[in-house]
Amino acid sequence: MTAPYDPTLFSGTAAHYLRGRPPYSRSLSEFLATEAHLPGHRALDVGCGPGTVAVDLAPYAAEVVGLDPDGEMLAEAAAYAGRRGVRNVRWLQGRAEDLPALALGRFALVVFAQSFHWTDRESVAEVVYDLLEPGGVIALVSHMVEGRPRLVGPAGAPPIPHDAIKEVIGRYLGPDRRAGQGTVVLPTERYETLFTRTRFGRPRTVYLDGRADLVQSVEDVLASVHSMSYAAPPLFGDRLEAFDADLRALLTSTSPAGTFWDWPGDTEVLLARKPAL
Repeated sequence: MTAPYDPTLFSGTAAHYLRGRPPYSRSLSEFLATEAHLPGHRALDVGCGPGTVAVDLAPYAAEVVGLDPDGEMLAEAAAYAGRRGVRNVRWLQGRAEDLPALALGRFALVVFAQSFHWTDRESVAEVVYDLLEPGGVIALVSHMVEGRPRLVGPAGAPPIPHDAIKEVIGRYLGPDRRAGQGTVVLPTERYETLFTRTRFGRPRTVYLDGRADLVQSVEDVLASVHSMSYAAPPLFGDRLEAFDADLRALLTSTSPAGTFWDWPGDTEVLLARKPAL
């Protein structure tokens, strides 16, 4: 079981998400739609955040439901969908654990984009199994650098100094990974192992080509940092301005031109399918 949900987990991060979080592979939405035979059917994005995956799936689906426990995230998502002219996404506030009570109907595709680790994983997987149509797909989406071919970035744009950034965060917030009102230890069990204990059985993993052309400014990198639960702006209290100043100084000293190559790796998609009738 996971710890009780902390509603402050992502407080203050929503405004930084769309600017700061690197995008997934350009082929992700089409790939998911093909895998799930999505045209004419419905998709559910659990932990949808500001709607990046849900909005991209919308052209392929009859309807997309975006579910997130954070009201600020859903407000950003609704605004983003409006700017994109997307009208077939419905936004709901709630957690994955709330799905049985929400009575949302059946889906051909259920997506967790960097959100599954926040849930009561095994029980949520079983809930999703019941929500899927026969032949439907659950997809866990994330960035993956480890073990993937290392690409070469644009000239004059050094990689984002992630290790140095973590050191600055540690000076302000301590060595433990902060999360809302407390700290968090991320799960270590591989999802492949977890899924073998569910009705889905062993999943498969697919890698889609990541984005090698992402060049970020100092302010983009700052937004990326503050989009993370472990560096959410409220955690810094009255030291937020000092932290931001120190981070800007680090980034400027690393790249006097003020540009950075953001290499999030390839897009990893773990897929499990409910058997067709």
